Amino acid sequence: MEEEARKLLEEGIIKKLISPGKGELSTFPNGTKVVFHYRTSLCDGKMLDDSRTMGGRSKPMELILGKKFKLAVWERVVITMKQGEVAEFTCDDKHTALYPLVSQSLRNISAGKDPLEGQRHCCGIAQIHSHHSLGHKDLDQLQANQQPLVFSIELLEVLPPGSFQLDVWAMTDEEKLKLVPDIHEEGNMLFKKGQIKEATEKYYNGIACLKNLQMKEHPGDEVWVKLDHMITPLLLNYCQCKLLQGQYYEVIEHCSSIVFKYEDNVKAYYKRAKAHAAVWNEVEARADFDKVLDLDPSLGPSIAKELKVMEEKIRTKEKEEKGRYKDLFNYNATPATATTG
Repeated sequence: MEEEARKLLEEGIIKKLISPGKGELSTFPNGTKVVFHYRTSLCDGKMLDDSRTMGGRSKPMELILGKKFKLAVWERVVITMKQGEVAEFTCDDKHTALYPLVSQSLRNISAGKDPLEGQRHCCGIAQIHSHHSLGHKDLDQLQANQQPLVFSIELLEVLPPGSFQLDVWAMTDEEKLKLVPDIHEEGNMLFKKGQIKEATEKYYNGIACLKNLQMKEHPGDEVWVKLDHMITPLLLNYCQCKLLQGQYYEVIEHCSSIVFKYEDNVKAYYKRAKAHAAVWNEVEARADFDKVLDLDPSLGPSIAKELKVMEEKIRTKEKEEKGRYKDLFNYNATPATATTG
């Protein structure tokens, strides 16, 4: 323990044991999954983040060792801990330069957003030295004033390689590609059961997997096109879920991106037409329904039914608006008379 503390001190890390763990110290081979709660503070005690309260829920951090996590110091300190141990690590600013970016991503995830939202397409060091706002005042201040940080960590679990299912982000490209059909099928099963929210998440995860792989290819190349053909049916299923959830403008956006590339995609036109109809874009809806009929005349009866529903909704809306305007201008000509008792 003393030797390890000395090594940490030489690296600019001071460890303070709060509560000892149980059992023997793991060897932590690459591929080990560590699960821990953390609290990040400035040296004056001001707290920045707490995994127990972030986003209104208690969700511990999970890391796969050896995957080159952006904040390398977390990997360095957890390998000095036993399972169940609680310790405090004061780390020099050379270890904490990228914490503002890591914190931004973790806060985004806790809020259900894209973890990279707001980050530029450049390396972490370049982001730190830019004047780009991270969307959080405390992180902007930390980014402008690099300083030591204190990490209070409770190591909850140490899972050896092969004892757990990898999260998507930790998979190799080959593992991701192999997983997508299973994700797609799971989404379909959930959709059939009426579990729309859960199905939406599955389709989204499948799309994210493929998009991650596609970003590594040149647009239009053979592999890029093959991946795009895998993304399209997932995206259409995702749009169907969004239609059922009333997210019409998102459906219009995604379906437009599909027909821009694939002008004969009947399903994309059909879903976009229904979304347009739902937000009173009558002209656009009719144009898309006409396109569906041109591409697949057998859908005529279904289109006729959709048009009838849309027209009835439009007539109802027009009647309601006329009634409101009539009431608005139908003033009582006789003014109210004040009386005294």
